[in-house]
Amino acid sequence: MTNPLASPAPDAASQQRWQQQTRPWLGEAGFARLREEFDEQGYVIVPSVLDGESVQALRAAIEPHMRHTGRNNFEGERSNRVYALLAKAPELISDLVTHPLPLALAEAELGDSALLSACLAINLLPGESEQPWHHDDAQIEIPLPRPNFGVSAFWALDELTERNGATEFYPGSHRWSEADCARPPCEFDKAIMPAGSLMLAKGTLRHRGGANRSQAPRLIITPQYCAGWARQIENMMAAVPRHIARRLPERVRQLMGYSTHAAFMGYVDGVHPDRLLT
Repeated sequence: MTNPLASPAPDAASQQRWQQQTRPWLGEAGFARLREEFDEQGYVIVPSVLDGESVQALRAAIEPHMRHTGRNNFEGERSNRVYALLAKAPELISDLVTHPLPLALAEAELGDSALLSACLAINLLPGESEQPWHHDDAQIEIPLPRPNFGVSAFWALDELTERNGATEFYPGSHRWSEADCARPPCEFDKAIMPAGSLMLAKGTLRHRGGANRSQAPRLIITPQYCAGWARQIENMMAAVPRHIARRLPERVRQLMGYSTHAAFMGYVDGVHPDRLLT
C-alpha cells in the first residue's frame, strides 16, 4: 500500500546536487554510499567534519548560556540544555543547520520542505546518569514500525568516549516495532568519536545519552529535522525574534517555518509566511 506521508523520491538533479555538496567529506559517489548505510543501520558517523577553530567558536558562543540544569531525567538533572540556539548564536548556528552533510541527508529523507524541528546544546556534567531510551520523531504518534519522519544530527564539540556519555544506540532499531522497543537487547553501541565529528540518525533510531562517568563535561549540539507537514518540537518562528530572523539566510528561514509545504500548507493570512519579514 502506498504511504501517503512518504516524501517523494528524489530526482536525478537533486541526487547530483547532494553528491556535489558532500564531496569534500565523502569523496566521489560517497553520498550514495552514505544513504545506503543510513538506510541499513539507521545511522552514520562522519569523523572530524569541523576543524578545531569552528568547534571552539561554537563552544564560546554557547557557554555563556549554560546556566541551568535539566528539570527531569530526560533533560538531565546534571546537564545543561540550551534551546533556541538560532536566537543566541545566529550566524554560527545558521552555518551548522545548513551544513551540506546533515542538510543533504535531511532533504533526501524528508523532502525539500523539511523543517528544523529542534536545535539545542546538551552539556553532560560529571555524574550525569543515562537518559531514558527514546526516538527523536516520537512526537509523530504513529505506531512503530513505520517510515522515518525525522533526521537528527549530533555534532560533537568534545571527544565522545566510553566514559563521558557518548550517545548509546541500537543499530538497526529504526525498523523495530513497539514490542521490540519494550524488550530491547542488553547490548548496544556507543557513538565514540573525536571532537568535530558528526553522527546522523533516523528519527526512529532508539538511542539515549550515556552516563558521564568522567571528571569533565561533554558538549554536543543536536539540530533535528522533520518532515514539512509535521509539527516542530520547538516553535522556531516564536523562538527566534523577527528582527533576528530577517538577517538569517533564506534557507535557514525556510527550515524555521518561513516556507510552505505542498503548495500552500503553512501560509499566513493567505500569503507566503516569509512576507512577515518584509
